[in-house]
Amino acid sequence: MADPQGFLKNRDRQLPSRRPVPIRLRDWHEVYEPQDVRELQDQAGRCMDCGIPFCHSGCPLGNIIPEWNSFAWNGRWGDAIERLHATNNFPEFTGRLCPAPCETACVLGINQPAVTIKQIEVTIIDRAFDDGRVMPMPPERLSGRTVAVVGSGPAGLAVAQQLTRAGHTVAVYERADKAGGLLRYGIPEFKMEKHVLDRRLAQMRAEGTRFRTGVKVGEDLTGRELRKRYDAVVLATGATVPRDLPVPGRQLDGVVQAMTYLPQANRVALGQPVERQILATDKDVIVIGGGDTGADCIGTALRQRARSVTSLEIMPRPPEQRADAHPWPTYPMLFRIASAHEEGGERVYSVNTKEIIGDELGNVAGLRLTEVRLENGTFVEVEGTEQVLPAQLILLAMGFTGPEQAGVVEQLGVDLDARGNIVRDDTYMSSVPGVFVAGDCGRGQSLIVWAIAEGRACAHGVDAWLTGESALPRPVSPTDRPLTV
Repeated sequence: MADPQGFLKNRDRQLPSRRPVPIRLRDWHEVYEPQDVRELQDQAGRCMDCGIPFCHSGCPLGNIIPEWNSFAWNGRWGDAIERLHATNNFPEFTGRLCPAPCETACVLGINQPAVTIKQIEVTIIDRAFDDGRVMPMPPERLSGRTVAVVGSGPAGLAVAQQLTRAGHTVAVYERADKAGGLLRYGIPEFKMEKHVLDRRLAQMRAEGTRFRTGVKVGEDLTGRELRKRYDAVVLATGATVPRDLPVPGRQLDGVVQAMTYLPQANRVALGQPVERQILATDKDVIVIGGGDTGADCIGTALRQRARSVTSLEIMPRPPEQRADAHPWPTYPMLFRIASAHEEGGERVYSVNTKEIIGDELGNVAGLRLTEVRLENGTFVEVEGTEQVLPAQLILLAMGFTGPEQAGVVEQLGVDLDARGNIVRDDTYMSSVPGVFVAGDCGRGQSLIVWAIAEGRACAHGVDAWLTGESALPRPVSPTDRPLTV
């Protein structure tokens, strides 16, 4: 453990400060300022000798959190990154983007603020990069086997790095011009600057992983060609089919899916040209959906100088404290304030969109809504609450329904479940021998930490199928469900 009396001496939870809102709205840099190392070590010292560290089960990766907390408290940064990398290929991603279910499962969190696990994690990995401790780990010998990974999001990257280190020749296919999937063009710069992604990709290239960008698998390269060229194929395409809004006026110009809007803004923030970019400048913007993607839209619209931003959510406003339905150590539904919410805009709960209103030119001009209440699992309209909000841009951020089926999925002939996700067995193999599945395209829309965990576990299945056995770790099975959800 860390400091035996740390949780008694330092009862307050200290996180790094966010940069002032007026300053950060002028740029796209990450919102957090550096934290004093001594303060962070004091926070790591709060990790207690709890006997059964429930943070392990709260984390799908099974991160050995108390051990690297102790190393951080003692200033043993080399040991800390070794222990962190033992279970997580990309702690610089999870340390910035994961909602930290480990923290809601922290034993200290029963009656005190939880340990700042996520901040300690990102500090360990960032220091490791700065100190030159993150080095390529190429295999000692090659197996002679080849693997194609379709998709370069966190699941695909985790599969690729594990299999490359096991000695297989791995090619990662990405339809965008650069690797990273939604890590690159879906996550705004203010949540994770892309040099964080690029430095990890550089390590993977040095280890031997090959990246084939700008290739649309299913069009430029068919599923049959992929199977003929490689000994195994891993589908890690994500759940990219967005949930739509079937209301009158949906077809109007200015009603846009979030994953059409956000990648354009990301490209411009990275200095890339975008023709006819969708902008929120001087517009009344409505974001439908109160999750992380909705928050990303809010922060992006505010940086584009929107006149107003309103976030709509059909569910009631969550409580600020754990409800009886979400006892420790489960992940509670709480009212959370992301950095984007702190920057501006209005959040409206318990409302449902009735109609999108347009002008005479076919452009969106407003949104008609009504308040709703939840009765026996059904939303019921509240009479007399209908109103119209002005809007010249409406962003749909209501989540995703599953993977794209047209193209490589259909060409490979893999079975799908009732929700449209790709079926896989305990080894992550689909119904087609030699075709494996990792991440959201098999699991459904989920967290980045689950994508990495599934990528690592899928690599074990691929390696065992190719060689007869595998020494790679296998953190989760496809049927695992988190303790915290």
